Amino acid sequence: MKKAFLECGKIVTTHGIKGEVKIYPWCDEPEMFEDIEQLFLDNQGKSSLNIEHTREHKGMVICKFKEINSPEDANIYRNKILYARREDIPMEEGEFFIQDILGISVYDADTGKLYGKLVDVTETGANNVYHIEFPNKEIKLIPAIPQVVIGIDIENERMDIRPLKGLFDDDEAVIDR
Repeated sequence: MKKAFLECGKIVTTHGIKGEVKIYPWCDEPEMFEDIEQLFLDNQGKSSLNIEHTREHKGMVICKFKEINSPEDANIYRNKILYARREDIPMEEGEFFIQDILGISVYDADTGKLYGKLVDVTETGANNVYHIEFPNKEIKLIPAIPQVVIGIDIENERMDIRPLKGLFDDDEAVIDR
């Protein structure tokens, strides 16, 4: 089941004298915060903060909340995790949240063989690396590139891959590259 509220960052410190906070964003593009009007302090949307304005600064997000007007008030929120409502986060066609693919089953695109479950994602900069846990609990890594990841169906919790030669064991490799 998809979560309604997603972790999107953490307030790491105060900024300036007007009650702004510095947020360490947990998203690919810090500019995402510019399109959001409200963030939450819990994963159920019970405690909210209304965004007055945001700006990106050296990979961080400087945010002014309407409810916070001094450095002292802002300091209360230091180290707080922030959540955004899923439907408030702008997404392009074909994009997905990493947490939505964790736990999906990974199959061979050509044979239908079940390899295991996707249990983790490492962001490397060039491309993500998916961690696949096999039935024997062994974890193997695959690059999240179009030549390997053929398709992801979040609704049916399925990923189809075509491993490169030697990616798993040579006898499991489907194609030679």
